Amino acid sequence: MSRYRRTVRVNAPFDEVWAFHRRVSGLEAVTPGFVNLRVERVVGPDGEEDPGPLEVGSRIELVARPFGVGPRQSWTSRIVELEAGAHDAYFVDVMEDGPFPEWRHAHRLRADGDGTVVHDDVHYRLPGGVLGRAAGPFAVVGFEPMFRYRHRRTRALLE
Repeated sequence: MSRYRRTVRVNAPFDEVWAFHRRVSGLEAVTPGFVNLRVERVVGPDGEEDPGPLEVGSRIELVARPFGVGPRQSWTSRIVELEAGAHDAYFVDVMEDGPFPEWRHAHRLRADGDGTVVHDDVHYRLPGGVLGRAAGPFAVVGFEPMFRYRHRRTRALLE
């Protein structure tokens, strides 16, 4: 499996940054417009629609059409891990259905003085079998602009 990592420091209190990342509205706010993201449905672990902060078992159903080209791509993620302390927290979402055969995204946050360090760690496998595995390390060409935007936008919204 291939891996992509990116870290940013946000000059905002840990509690605010954590609360922002635990809501689907945070995802919507930091996703670049060229992705054409639409959240179709959010279901909590107990089956409740639009449950508020994400919890283990929450499921997010998304549709994207990058650059407005080609068919819409469905993407369903489930929160499989979540832990929060006074100064650090993380959650992990995995793709249950979507364009990647495997996708595991760990969102880690830790207090850093009066700011917060946000770390994204994505393990993924591209489609296409052997060719997809060979091309996996080059996916950074697509991931880097998206995550750079996400981190820049997070700072703009929270600082």
